[in-house]
Amino acid sequence: MEKTTAQKLKLGIFVIIGTALLVAAIYFVGSRQNVFGSTFEITAVFKNVNGLQRGNNVRFSGINIGTVTGIEMSNDTTIRVRLLIEEKMKAHIRKDAIASLGTDGLVGSMLINITPGLGKANLVEPGDEIRTYSRIASEDMLSTLNVTNENAALLTSDLLKITQSLIYGKGTLGRLLNDTLMARDMYEAVANLKDISIEVNRAMQEVRTLLAQVHFEGSAAEVLLSDTVSGEKVRKMIQNMEEASMELNGIVENLNGTLEKMNEGDGTIPYLLNDTVLVRQLDASMQNIQEGTARFNENMEALQHHFLFRRYFRKKAAKEAQK
Repeated sequence: MEKTTAQKLKLGIFVIIGTALLVAAIYFVGSRQNVFGSTFEITAVFKNVNGLQRGNNVRFSGINIGTVTGIEMSNDTTIRVRLLIEEKMKAHIRKDAIASLGTDGLVGSMLINITPGLGKANLVEPGDEIRTYSRIASEDMLSTLNVTNENAALLTSDLLKITQSLIYGKGTLGRLLNDTLMARDMYEAVANLKDISIEVNRAMQEVRTLLAQVHFEGSAAEVLLSDTVSGEKVRKMIQNMEEASMELNGIVENLNGTLEKMNEGDGTIPYLLNDTVLVRQLDASMQNIQEGTARFNENMEALQHHFLFRRYFRKKAAKEAQK
């Protein structure tokens, strides 16, 4: 059965449309793969290209500019990727550009992102190798998050144990949180320490004020503080004064004993003692001696508390205590 003219016409139109669609598809795919346009090739070296395949896109600042034409394994840690770039991009990509792996969306195919460098390097030439930047893989991120979650779980468990110990009054902190008496004692102790600190600061301020009012330059204090020879002389003088005081006390005791013996006996001495005039004179002399001794002791006591000699007497008392 011969085909009619209408059927032949329909068949011809279908073939023409199919051929046009095929040519358009080939041109579209070729243009996507940079087959029909002018291109040049550069390379980039990565340590890991997980998921990257031939034909994946190459983008420069978010714009598709080429495709991946080859992936070659140079050694166990070096993978060389060949990139086919449009010729018109040669005027925009410089030698300091950086290539990195990326994805087309969250779950899209892998691609190569080229970002401009910060400097003003020369433009790339065909066959150049640009720098690369390897981002952290998602598996590494998940592994890190897993370790972090485990550490957080352990930390939460430890914090729970510490919190329970505090609630039930275990340990020092637990007792402090639950024992009201100890908390009150701690509060009073801190308050006392604060008062003592205030008093010490006030005393130190008064000492500073007193020292500021003392004129050390050209004074006896300057000599005593800076001249070791004068200090030694003063020390010896004080020691001699103490020895003289002790000897004077012994003499007074001997005189008292002698007078008692004389009052008990007969002869010239008792007679002299019974003379009221002479007795009054002797009593006056003894009284003067005792008053002089008392004043001398008072002077020695005051000298021991004087700020210039206080350190010496303290050292002497410490040495005597050690003996």
